[in-house]
This record gives sequence, structure tokens and C-alpha cells, in this order.
Amino acid sequence: MRSINTVLLCLISLSACVSHEPLQRVPTLSLSPENVVLSGGTGAPQTAGINFGLTGGINESDSLTNISVLPGIRVRAVAPGGAAERAGIRAGDVILRIDGDDSNHPDVLDALAVQTTEARSFDFEVRRNTTVFMATLNVTPLTDQQTAPVELYRADPVLLRAGFTTELLRDSDGGRVSGARVVRLFDDSPLASADIRTNDIILTVDNRPVESAQGLVTVLAQNYTAGDRVTLGVSRDNAVRYQGIDLWHPGRKLSRLSLWPLFSYESTAEPDQTRIRVGDLILFSLFSFQRNGAEREYNILGLFRTASDYGELIEE
Repeated sequence: MRSINTVLLCLISLSACVSHEPLQRVPTLSLSPENVVLSGGTGAPQTAGINFGLTGGINESDSLTNISVLPGIRVRAVAPGGAAERAGIRAGDVILRIDGDDSNHPDVLDALAVQTTEARSFDFEVRRNTTVFMATLNVTPLTDQQTAPVELYRADPVLLRAGFTTELLRDSDGGRVSGARVVRLFDDSPLASADIRTNDIILTVDNRPVESAQGLVTVLAQNYTAGDRVTLGVSRDNAVRYQGIDLWHPGRKLSRLSLWPLFSYESTAEPDQTRIRVGDLILFSLFSFQRNGAEREYNILGLFRTASDYGELIEE
């Protein structure tokens, strides 16, 4: 009887020293409002024109003691792949003339860029140090207005791991019913294991009507947590079924196991560490192992120690 009590005491002690932690952190989700404006807000068209692919400035002299403004436009920067770079112009060059006309202020470039509405070429007379050369810039007009962004779907990247669009249906009485149509399944989506496919329409969550795609995402985020079980009302081919489903769960891993003084194990994800001790004698252990990221350390009887790490960076 005493031996049985001893075993039970050991088991109770062991279970009291076992703990777990999530295998990965559950990400937080910022919810979108029901109505979203994806454009800049004003809807104003962009200015039509061209882009020379350079930034110009006043052509000031390089002397620090005798600063003066010289003729021409100083090229301050050249855009990679732009018309200026293709024509051989570099930062520091000075544009003296454009199509035979003097150019002494960067506003000339801005005016030409706005006024030009068709593809054409410009002849730039350019000075580099004391060498003057001709560079031909071939430019193409920019579009008058960028295409406005188009919403694809509302996403729940955490609990259902899927994308949805709002769907309006008619019930058997002719009334209007709203739902969330599944348009995309992300990796590890619990919908796939529940045989809920793209184009299925989710109508209810635990008998609560789904008003829109965003409504579905919001209800889940505000009322449920990872691993909860919910019942979805799903419409497919005009037939409705109710499907129980476990929301995505990050999983869990053993974080602590201890039976002192025989054995102890600890592991954390952040920071990424693992510790193992065998025969913990307080002052030292018979054997210990510690991992910190990629670094590993082994210790026997507190006397023999070996470690491995990334090594040191040596500047050559």
C-alpha cells in the first residue's frame, strides 16, 4: 500500500509540474469598417504629362567662398531607368538648352513636363565639367488618371483563414437574405477540413445571421477565440446545411516538465530557449543542456563544458 501511495504521489507531483504554451502566437487583427474607401479620397485625376526622369535645381557654383548662380539647370538626381539616364545624363550635369532654347531655371522642366501630351523627343544641350554634348531624351506621356483600386474580398486570416464577398439571396418566401460567399481558402483553413468550399455561402454563425462578408469577419474576431467550436449555416446549390467546425488553433507544445531533483525540462518560444537538467544537485547538475537560438551548451558534473555558436565575425 505504501508503494502505491508513493507512486501516486510521484504522479501527482509530475502532473503539477507540466505546462504547455501555444506552438505559435495568435496574430492580432485590425478590423476594416463595413464601407471602405480604397482611393486617395478626392478621386482627382493625376496631372497628365511626361517625366524626364531627373530632378533639377538652380545651377549654383561649387565654390564655398564665392557662391553665384550660373546659367543652366543643375541635375541633382537621375531616376534609374528613366529617360535622362537612358540618354546618358548624370547627376551633376548642367542642362544649358532644351530644343535650342536657353534653360536657366528648373521650372522650365516642370512646365515642359505638364504641357507635353504626346510621345516625342527633346534635345538637351548638356555640360559636364568643361565638355558640352547633346543628349536626346525620348519620353512618353503619363496616363491622365490611375485606375482606382478594386476590392477583391474581405479576409479573415486568423480564425477561418479564408476570403469572403457579400452575397444577397432570396429565401423561399421571397425575402432578401445576406451571406458571405467563400472566394478563397488560405493555408490551414479549417473550412477545407469541414468540406466547405469556394462559392459556398455562409449564412449563419451559431444561428446568428451573417449580414455581410465584413460582418462575418467582425463577429468571429469579437466573439470567438482560436480553437472555439462554432456551427455555420452553409448554403450550397440552394440547400442549407449546418456544419460544426473548430476554428483555427495555433497548437501547443510542452513548455515545462519537472520531477525534481531527477529531471527538469523548460522551453520557450520567445526567447527561443531550451534547458534540460538531469540530477539537479542545486550547486550543479549531473548533466545539463542549454540551447539559446542556434547556440548550444553541454555541461557534465559542472566540470566538463562544451559549447557551439555562430562564431565570430572577422573584418578583413
